[in-house]
Amino acid sequence: MGVTVSRSSSDVGGQPAVRRPFAAPRPDARAPSAIHLQLERLTRTNAAGHPVVSCYLKLEPRDRSRGKYLIKIKNRVKQVKAALPQLVRDRTAQEAVARDLDRVVEHLRSPANLPGAQGLAIFASEGIGLFEVTPMPLIHRSRLAVDGTPLVRELAAMEDEFGRVLTVVLDRTSARFFEVTAYHATELPSLRADSTRGGRFHGDKDGPGWGEHNYHNRIREEKQRHFESIARELFARDRRQPAHGIVLAGPGPEAGAVRPFLHSYLTERLLGTAKLNPKEATAAAVHIATLAVRESWERASERALVSELRERQGSGWAVNGLASTLMALSRGQVRALLVSGDTSAPGFRCPDTGRLALTEKDCRPEGGAVAVLDVVDDAIEEALRQGVDVNVVYEAAAAREIDGLAGLLRFR
Repeated sequence: MGVTVSRSSSDVGGQPAVRRPFAAPRPDARAPSAIHLQLERLTRTNAAGHPVVSCYLKLEPRDRSRGKYLIKIKNRVKQVKAALPQLVRDRTAQEAVARDLDRVVEHLRSPANLPGAQGLAIFASEGIGLFEVTPMPLIHRSRLAVDGTPLVRELAAMEDEFGRVLTVVLDRTSARFFEVTAYHATELPSLRADSTRGGRFHGDKDGPGWGEHNYHNRIREEKQRHFESIARELFARDRRQPAHGIVLAGPGPEAGAVRPFLHSYLTERLLGTAKLNPKEATAAAVHIATLAVRESWERASERALVSELRERQGSGWAVNGLASTLMALSRGQVRALLVSGDTSAPGFRCPDTGRLALTEKDCRPEGGAVAVLDVVDDAIEEALRQGVDVNVVYEAAAAREIDGLAGLLRFR
């Protein structure tokens, strides 16, 4: 977990930093979701010079084990409090931030306050009466920040990054379709196949074994027609509203059996399969299963990105290392940012340009330097601002190939 303490255009005791305006994504034609409404509130928040604490916290099973998440957040809070005198000049503002940090810790101390989701975001500012907690299905990386505005880019980007996934839960005779987003699963109209009823005796008995043979042929044909119908329905739904991914689920091998019938456009977006019974599956269970499949797909995608990083470094289409990646990010060259999960490093922000750098000397021609406690966390925030694909890599073998930060480039 990293820590960021930075100054913004709002007066929190330091020099103003260059910030570009940010707006929450526009809702679609349906009623705005709770997340959209919260984003609108947060992006319109006028902090009026009061610092705002933003906390993103991973709550995966390994983080919850023996209260590891709480130990980590307490350690980061200590770091922030120690840095406040040099980063927030106003004594009253320092005290307010300290109380906000204590409120965050106190809220997280009780397991009853933890959502069932894989993470949460907290925004707090005593001066404007702000304390909002949002469950999040995915968190790039645990981080704690004090700034002049709520840092909502990761919250805003989550739905866009996750996109819309079509999940079908099927067996031999039925198929239930779900539209899955980062926060919800909504059931769509389902399909049901005509099926041959089973029994002790099957078909006619004109000859030894022929009735049984015809019966099983009919079963195979019915399955094939059913799987073809599912594939056609997925294709039709995708044509009406393209999906970011497809997940197939079923109680046994049936889910994977649909794959050969999928159009090539859908096969390219198949995220994986899950084990679910269509007769018992709830929207909540489908949402959890889809998140798990997508998580496995993400890990495989990260390994592929690390492999691409290896291949492209020699040709100048990739950078690896804190300094070179921060420079490429400042130039808008990065199309995919790779972060070694446990890396953190102090650094500086150049006030005139907003560029991140590792040394104070690098910022001298750009208005001096503003210290930040973790330049990696600031790099993630900057990448989100630019709409760059952010990938925090935790798998040990893949993470070892990333020297803190790395980037695949869109131009050289």
